[in-house]
Amino acid sequence: MEDRHLVKTSKFLSLVLRHKPETIGLSLDANGWADTHELLEKLNGHGQPLTLDQLQHVVATNDKQRFAFSADLTKIRASQGHSLEVDLAYEEREPPDVLYHGTAEKNIAAIRKEGLKKGKCHHVHLSLDVTTAKAVGSRYGKPVVLTVHSKQMMVDCFPFYQATNGVWLTEWVPPQYIKFTI
Repeated sequence: MEDRHLVKTSKFLSLVLRHKPETIGLSLDANGWADTHELLEKLNGHGQPLTLDQLQHVVATNDKQRFAFSADLTKIRASQGHSLEVDLAYEEREPPDVLYHGTAEKNIAAIRKEGLKKGKCHHVHLSLDVTTAKAVGSRYGKPVVLTVHSKQMMVDCFPFYQATNGVWLTEWVPPQYIKFTI
């Protein structure tokens, strides 16, 4: 599968598995899982031809590990970032001392006032490293990387979860837990 087709397929899978499964007439269960066979059937029926081998390749080579298969490959879902109401059933986990969030410079005033809010997705997404956070922030404008005092948040009873792709998730980060310079 050539790179251009791989990226196009990954983006379309993100749309279908995170935001609009109805685009191809697909249904997700309460935990965000889709039947793999049905997904392939619906993709092929909507001009997005894909084989199981190609789908496995997309999942395995996605740089952000956005998708996950069930152990027996009969189900597939997005790892996080849903705008749909799904329960990913992640267990609460103890985060490292600090995590990072990438955003655009234009958002800093609002973040200083309101903290990091989940927006259209179910959680605020946090990274283990500055490089990843900066890459995320650059998608929205001039990037700024914020340091989140995650361990202190947990001590203060804010729950954290970790997606299967390593992204840390929380409902909200109040401003007092954010360091605005690195």
